[in-house]
Amino acid sequence: MSRREENRDWTRRQLLTAGGAAVGAATLGGAARAVGQASQGKDGPYGPFKMGLQSYSLRGLGQAGRPDIQRALETTRDLGIHYWEAYPAHVPVMTHPQQIAERKRQFESCGVTLMGYGVVHLGKDASADRKVFEFAKAMGLKYLSASPEPGSFDALDKLVEEFGVAVGIHNHGPGDRYAKIETIEEAIKDHHPKIGCCVDTGHFLRSREDPVHAVEAFGKRVYGVHLKDVKDAKTFTVLGRGDLRTVDLLKLLARNNYDDCLAIEYEENPENPFDDIKACLVEAQKAIAEVKKA
Repeated sequence: MSRREENRDWTRRQLLTAGGAAVGAATLGGAARAVGQASQGKDGPYGPFKMGLQSYSLRGLGQAGRPDIQRALETTRDLGIHYWEAYPAHVPVMTHPQQIAERKRQFESCGVTLMGYGVVHLGKDASADRKVFEFAKAMGLKYLSASPEPGSFDALDKLVEEFGVAVGIHNHGPGDRYAKIETIEEAIKDHHPKIGCCVDTGHFLRSREDPVHAVEAFGKRVYGVHLKDVKDAKTFTVLGRGDLRTVDLLKLLARNNYDDCLAIEYEENPENPFDDIKACLVEAQKAIAEVKKA
C-alpha cells in the first residue's frame, strides 16, 4: 500500500468512529471537509485554535529533493487539518497575479487556508522586503515568521503598517541571533505592535528557555506558533514526549485570544512523517480538552 493510500485508509478509519456528519460523507473528500468543519469550530477537537502545520514538516514528500506542494496539501487534508504556515520551498515568493491566483486555487481545492509564511530573511534592502510584503498581502497572509537584521526595524514599522501583515521574529535555537526571549523583547521594544515573536516552542526548549514564559512575555504580540517538543534540550520528539508544558502554553494562548495558525512542526522522519504528525495531533487534542475544562 502506498503512503497516500495508507493516509486515506487511516482517515477513513477515524471517520467511521467519529459519528455524526463525517460518517455520512459519501467520499473521502466529503468526509475530510466534514472533519475540517468540525475542527475549525470552537467546539471541535481543536477549538478555539486554528490547528495547522508548518509545512516544513512535509518537506520530505517529493522527488529528487524537491518538496511536492500538492502531495503536502493532500496529506494535510488527510490529517483532517486545514491551516498552513508555508515553508518557502513549498510556496516561493511570487509577484505575477496569475501565479498567485493559481496558487490560491490550489490551496482552496484542498481545503487549506494559508495564514502565515516563513521563515524569511528581512534586511536593509527595502525593495526586496517590499516584494515579500506585496506577496504576503496578495496571498491573504496574516503574518510572516522572520529573521530580521538589526537595523531593519524602522523600515519594518512602515511595512507592517502599510500592508497590515504582522512580523513574528522566529527564534531558531542555540547560537541564533534571536535564541533568547530577552533579545527579542529588546529588538521589538518601541516598535510597531505588529512586530512580535513567532514562538517556536522546540527551539526555545533547545535554548533552555521556557516557551510558556515566551507567550507570557509577548502576549498579543505572538504572531505564529511552531508547536513542537524537545527532550532534555537536545532531541526533537513527538508532542507530549518531551519537556513542553503544552497545556499551560495553550491556556495562555487561549486567554490571549490567539487567532493565528497553531502550527504543528515536526522535524524528524521527513520522508515518512504522517504517523508521527498524527500522534502530535492526538496529543494536541488531549491538551486542548484540558484547556476547555479549566
